[in-house]
Amino acid sequence: MLSSVKGTWCLILGASSGMGKATALAMARQGANIFGVHFSTAAHEDEVNELVAELRDAGVQVSFHNCNAASAQTRAELVAEIAKLTGGQGVRVLLHSLAFGSLLPLIPQEGQPDVITQRQMNMTADVMGHSLVYWVRDLYVAGLLTQGASVFALTSRGDEHAMPSYGAVAAAKAALGAHVRQLAVELAPAGISVNALRAGMTPTPALLRIPGSDDLARRAAEGNPHGRTTTPEDVAEAIVMLSASDSSWLTGNTIAVDGGEGLV
Repeated sequence: MLSSVKGTWCLILGASSGMGKATALAMARQGANIFGVHFSTAAHEDEVNELVAELRDAGVQVSFHNCNAASAQTRAELVAEIAKLTGGQGVRVLLHSLAFGSLLPLIPQEGQPDVITQRQMNMTADVMGHSLVYWVRDLYVAGLLTQGASVFALTSRGDEHAMPSYGAVAAAKAALGAHVRQLAVELAPAGISVNALRAGMTPTPALLRIPGSDDLARRAAEGNPHGRTTTPEDVAEAIVMLSASDSSWLTGNTIAVDGGEGLV
């Protein structure tokens, strides 16, 4: 059944830029309160403050936290804060949009002797993959993720296609997809949906860190049936649409939000 998100809470992990930022704005315009977690340097403080002000201008409650979302201690503190802030109501929507990982080749390349270390591999997998499980579990155990809630995780074509220096992130995204399927099955009796969204090539700060990103974006735009790349707003619109239903029957999927990019 379709239901309004007005007055509910949306938790966004990775809320300060890209798809997380666009989703925060889109959900706020629908009347959802925003609990944002981000990891930003002082250089981006003004941008984050402007985002918070824009969200509040939408007439919703906003709580932003600059911290490491993959830290167990931080997660425990924020879950307690969510319980307090929502009066135990919990969150209607959880978006996992963490994009903090190492972009290095697995094998030494000509002119590029640096390779990814075991520590970097583990960190990338933990932040961009496994942290989804820990957040969902802790919220569920605390009674803050209940029937009708929707969980979304952002993946990419990199979970199936090789790209330069993308190996560790690709592995994390593959793990993320596996976690989505398993969580969907385990949370189905509780009436909670869990899905992954596979965006098309999207110009974001995360994409710009990938070697050759300009060429990747150009080729994606040329090949996309719509004649352009995906935007963060395209992804946010999909999340708003999927969040409008409290049904858990659409669950465990990887949904392409790419304008047909993956079809050609």
